[in-house]
Amino acid sequence: MSEALMDHATRSIEVGSKSFAAAARLFDPATRRSVLMLYAWCRHCDDVVDGQELGFNLPGGAPPDAAAKLAVLEDQTRRAYLGEPMRDPAFAAFQEVALRHRIDPRFALDHLAGFAMDVQEMHYETIEDTLRYCYHVAGVVGLMMASIMGAQEPRVLDRACDLGLAFQLTNIARDIVEDARMGRCYLPAQWLREAGIPPRELADPRYRAQLAKVAARLVDHAEPYYHSAGAGIAALPLRSAWAIASARNVYRQIGIVVKRRGAHAWDERAGTGKATKLWLLAKGAASALGSRFSGPAALPRDPALWQRPGAAVDAPRAAHARPA
Repeated sequence: MSEALMDHATRSIEVGSKSFAAAARLFDPATRRSVLMLYAWCRHCDDVVDGQELGFNLPGGAPPDAAAKLAVLEDQTRRAYLGEPMRDPAFAAFQEVALRHRIDPRFALDHLAGFAMDVQEMHYETIEDTLRYCYHVAGVVGLMMASIMGAQEPRVLDRACDLGLAFQLTNIARDIVEDARMGRCYLPAQWLREAGIPPRELADPRYRAQLAKVAARLVDHAEPYYHSAGAGIAALPLRSAWAIASARNVYRQIGIVVKRRGAHAWDERAGTGKATKLWLLAKGAASALGSRFSGPAALPRDPALWQRPGAAVDAPRAAHARPA
């Protein structure tokens, strides 16, 4: 069963997220196993709600009973925390990781709440609204990943959440047109009005020049979160610090590519080539080594940054945490 879970998790990340898969190889074996299993659960939940397979659209799009499927996922998650037998490989993987690393149930349920925002077709009026979505679908993943790496201090968790926010802002910029074709828009409506882009016509090539400016604005908005996340690397074990610093470099580079391409950003999916990835992984190694000489999150976090819910009450969890 253990080997089957690992095979499932490895396939999930290699197909669903090539950008993170490269950095994930840098973790020590035990941490990598837990990270991959957590990713497999996140990918599985996303696919169930969206009617996808490993992040790729299937014929028919999102299932009509997405809300019911989400309710089942929530129930399975709660039962996983109670230690009940899990037959689904993704939930068996999640249960192993969540209980071993004492991942706060609130983080897992907050993540599922992000999928509910898609099911409910939420409207994002301001950048704060977009960031709230980013928190649920990516910020809490950063919190769960940090828990796997042994981070428990609220100030370190803040930086992990910031990295998740930055990743998702980058993803949104990269996938604007693809999302629009699925009937989804995560961009602030205020920004679209200022750019003169009708929300329902995001995929129309006539608006690519204006859309490029909006995407560049979003990429720029991610920068202070990438910067903030960098201050948390010192709190991680060296191999984990290398992996996270490298992932930070790779995702940030995707945003740079989107911004550089301008109106052609969506002609093909923005990414990084093999040579660039190797360079970014080497830079990640330098950052990880350099962080050994600085205190964890030594610089105060910018109070202007979006603050995750419940940050003031985070503390090391009891060994037998249970969902509310």
